[in-house]
Amino acid sequence: MHWTDRRERFRTLLASERCIHPASVHDAISARIAEDLGFEIGMFAGSVASMAVLGAPDLIVLTLSEFAGQAYRINRAGTLPLLVDADHGYGNALSVKRTVEELETSGVCALSIEDTELPQPFGTSKPRLVSLAEGVGKMKAALAGRQDPMLCIAGRTSAVQISGLDEAIARGRAYEQAGVDALFFVGVRTRAELDAISSATTLPLILGGTSSELTELSYLAARRVRVALQGHQPFAASVKAIHDTLKALREGTPPSKLTGIADGELMKRVTRQDDYVRWTTDFLS
Repeated sequence: MHWTDRRERFRTLLASERCIHPASVHDAISARIAEDLGFEIGMFAGSVASMAVLGAPDLIVLTLSEFAGQAYRINRAGTLPLLVDADHGYGNALSVKRTVEELETSGVCALSIEDTELPQPFGTSKPRLVSLAEGVGKMKAALAGRQDPMLCIAGRTSAVQISGLDEAIARGRAYEQAGVDALFFVGVRTRAELDAISSATTLPLILGGTSSELTELSYLAARRVRVALQGHQPFAASVKAIHDTLKALREGTPPSKLTGIADGELMKRVTRQDDYVRWTTDFLS
């Protein structure tokens, strides 16, 4: 498939003066719904991938091939530019290079590589960062693995909440120097922290795991934040809906009495039924 247009649209967003909220998506249907509703980009997180593919918590038990396969299924279902959380790149710097190659092939528009020590080492109870040198090496390997120059690579760090603001700024600057296209900071909680990060760096910013103090889009945009995550409530909502529907059926509620069910028109739209009717007419008759 041809991925250039959606990557160009993502790049245009990074170069703009706007900040947007992405749609948290996890499969073909959720991505189509997000696109139909007008979201500019989708976000496919490692945590959501682990739950959607394995039914497992976010403990880095999902494999690269499983993640890339699900990303491809999302991408082939529409044209929504997709940002993905590639975690630590599934290993060392050589694994990061392979990760970028696989995810580029799956059609993602942007991916983040983080500097957290993952999976959690034996005998540890709190998140730790890899060394700055190893973090820089991973960013360089990610860039080396890229073949399409339109693919965006973001250097991601949770240093703000693990080792403090100064460390986060130092890592952001180092990843800038390594050549990444954007910086992804997790755990920024205050305007003072964001102001300091924005002043000390120059690249477009992506934020995750923020607080209610960092919700005003005009303020975020003025600090070069171009993408601000809002969490992954859509997946949790889908789990709740499935649970409640199955529970009601198990307890004897007739199907005709169920509530919160997508009507036929919505199901036709998200499955692109009209396209399939046309193709059936064109190719099978």
